[in-house]
Amino acid sequence: MGKQKAVVLLSGGIDSATTLAIALDDGYDVYALSFDYKQKHKKELKCAEKIAGHYNLKHKIVKIDLSWAKSALTDKKTKIPEKRKKIGKDIPVTYVPARNMIMLSFALAWAETINADAVFIGANAIDYSGYPDCRPEFYKAFQKAAMLGTKKGAESKTIQIKYPLINMTKSEIIKKGMSLGVSYHLTWSCYKGRKKACGKCDSCLLRLKGFKEAGYDDPIEYEGEV
Repeated sequence: MGKQKAVVLLSGGIDSATTLAIALDDGYDVYALSFDYKQKHKKELKCAEKIAGHYNLKHKIVKIDLSWAKSALTDKKTKIPEKRKKIGKDIPVTYVPARNMIMLSFALAWAETINADAVFIGANAIDYSGYPDCRPEFYKAFQKAAMLGTKKGAESKTIQIKYPLINMTKSEIIKKGMSLGVSYHLTWSCYKGRKKACGKCDSCLLRLKGFKEAGYDDPIEYEGEV
């Protein structure tokens, strides 16, 4: 009997890279899945390609058009917030409507196609921006939908939706990744696709906080002092 297969959603950020390492450590034959959804920049997507290449994985990039979904990550007229004081307390303009639901559905379809046993996603509900599709209740509900809406589920061969980081702080995630040898210099978190990370958007602030609390230096470069 061969290895169990898993589809891992790989954005190119810290959480998805760590989740990928966890899936590999758990012994899965990993298929990485990324999305070009007409986001403002492709920097994180290029990092996803580098991470998949680093592990020599099968990597699929799916093109979908979410440019019409109102979000600061897709709409050029909507500014990305900087230095927010209450990150995670409300739903910010960087939320892309139903993005995780859409991406999970694609991942589930690929998992059925290759006869995979699991889908991994690096969702986190502790140190996060406040997106509703990053909460454990959503993933429990999606698991039920996966059981009811797929051939495998109908045949009692349920594809497991796995979200191992859901209750971890960013520093705990980084410590876990470090223990698994994750190459964080290949990752990108900034909502802006410049040469260096801005150090001011929610994603940068959460990343910097995580590395500081974990006791490690962030290996990527930032604009100015952070």
